[in-house]
Amino acid sequence: MDKTGKKQIIDELSDAFHQNKSVMVMSFSGLNVADVTELRRKITQSGSNYRVVKNTLALRAAEDTAVAKLAPHFAGPTAVVCTSGDPIALAKILTDFVKTHPALTFKGGVLEQSVLTPAQCQSLAEMPSKEVLLAKVLYLLNAPVARLAGALNSPLTKMAIALKQLEEQKAK
Repeated sequence: MDKTGKKQIIDELSDAFHQNKSVMVMSFSGLNVADVTELRRKITQSGSNYRVVKNTLALRAAEDTAVAKLAPHFAGPTAVVCTSGDPIALAKILTDFVKTHPALTFKGGVLEQSVLTPAQCQSLAEMPSKEVLLAKVLYLLNAPVARLAGALNSPLTKMAIALKQLEEQKAK
């Protein structure tokens, strides 16, 4: 590969490392072409990106990014999976694939400037999605207001019932 080709790959990877909030480094040795094609299809459908990288080029592209903290993991056959979308959905896809294809393994990852170990990358898949977490937060924020409204409404309801009973007694 000539210098211009290497420069282009470094620029593309650097842009991907800067733009994506989640980057996972994977070892894929032992996967056949059909398995890699299936994995790429699933990752692309989730709006993420899978790329096999040359370690020296990836290390150059990672300079001045959070991915630089993963430098020790760029050894041997390496693939980089990036997403600017939901990192939990990507982790679920990768974890499900790892269960059926043990040749694919996590080396590490970066999630919004935080370095993840391989175990943390897999446990990320067990978290609820962003939408579910937001719904839970909204429920927790709404609960005190709902209780207050119920508490304020309760005396009025009791007073209305008492007035209705008083009216019924006077009618007799």
